[in-house]
Formats: sequence, C-alpha cells, structure tokens
Amino acid sequence: MNHKTKVAACQVPEIRADVEQALCWIETYAARAESQEARLVCFPECFLQGYLVEEDEARHHAIDFKSQEFGAVLTRLAKIKPTLVFGLIEVDKGVLFNSAVVVDQGRLLGAYRKIRLLDGERIFQPGDSYPVFEAGGLTFGINICYDTNFPEGAAALAAQGANVLVCPANNMMGRAKAEEWKHRHNEIRGQRARETGLWIVSSDVTGERDGRVGLGPTAIIDPSGQVVAQVPWLESGIAVAEIPSSGVKD
Repeated sequence: MNHKTKVAACQVPEIRADVEQALCWIETYAARAESQEARLVCFPECFLQGYLVEEDEARHHAIDFKSQEFGAVLTRLAKIKPTLVFGLIEVDKGVLFNSAVVVDQGRLLGAYRKIRLLDGERIFQPGDSYPVFEAGGLTFGINICYDTNFPEGAAALAAQGANVLVCPANNMMGRAKAEEWKHRHNEIRGQRARETGLWIVSSDVTGERDGRVGLGPTAIIDPSGQVVAQVPWLESGIAVAEIPSSGVKD
C-alpha cells in the first residue's frame, strides 16, 4: 500500500511589521489547509515580520527564539494541528538571520537559516547547515527562495533521506522583472526536483506595493519537475497535493 500525506503551500499578501496580522493569516490558512487534511503547511519567506532588509527596521522587529515574544507566538499557534513552516527574521546574540521555523502544535522543532543571500540581504549572516525534519510520514528540509538557484541545498537534503524540499519565498519585484521571472522560478525548482528526486513545496507572497508586485508562484512540484498544483498569479490561496511518505515510491 502506498501511504501518502497531503501538503499545502499558502500564497498570501505580504505583511510588513505586523506580527498580529501575519498570525491571523497563518491561523486562517492553516485551518483551511487542515480542512483539506494537509499535514504540512508552508508560508512565505520572512512572513512573520515582513521582508525587512533595512538594518534598523529589521533589528527592531527581529525575534529571539528564547524570548517571551516568541513564546507567545508558539502559544498562539498551539491549537493548529498541521506542522507549520514559515519565514521570520531571527536574532541570536545580536546576529540577524533570514530563517524559517518548523512549528508543530506550538512546539519549535527547529529552524533553517538561509545560506544563499542576495546582495540586498547583507544585514543577515548566512546559515551553515541543512537540517531535516519529519511530519506526517514525510522527511523534509528547507531552502529559502534564492537558495534554490543552487543545487547544493537540495542535494544536501536528499543525501540525508529527505523526500520533500519546502521553500518559503518572497518574490516581490518590479513589474518588468516579475514578468521576466514569472515562469523561471518553477523552472529552476523543477530542475532541483529532477536532480534529487525531491518533491518541492514553495510558498510565495502576492499583491502590489510601492511599484513592486508579487505574482507568486506558490506551487507544488513533483520529482519529474512537473507542477502538480499552483495558486493563480496575483491571488491569495492554497495549493494542496498528496506526496508519498518517506521511503514510498509513487
């Protein structure tokens, strides 16, 4: 018998410096994903506080995992049954990281710190490892957005037995660049899938702000590189698909 697990990727508006609003979106969309029996739910890069790359603003809103503030976030999310992956700005001993956390019913299972940083992300220090996690019979790891442009991140996860790569992203760009990259994101992620045999679950922001636009794409890609579910461009929504559990071939 082939055992499968449903996963969900959420395409949501970009939130800036409003943790309460971000948590409301997480609660709402996690509930929608749970109603479709998803066991693993992904949200975008830096979603909790917003994609903040000015150092003073980022430091003001950064969160320490040992803080009461983050404890309150975990308590807030304790009633959500699916395992959550969402991006945030982390501070640890004064150092900023572009991170993604894995949260299961209010427990922090761990985090991944983005390794491949863009020129505009110099306020962050790069991470140095590719941890793997488990949820609903899946073994997964994380790449954040630009990480997927390089093969080593996906390869490191596959070498540790992962069958899923979760990718929180934030592709808010100028409109011309957004149109240029509209299909390239999934083409690149599809290449990572074909190289490694991983499923890829990517979540992105949508909407318009200050002359920039987030088209998406939020998508689920199978190991052959094919998109099996995608949220329409410029719409909020959820992509859901079934993935074979770890060690089970489809």
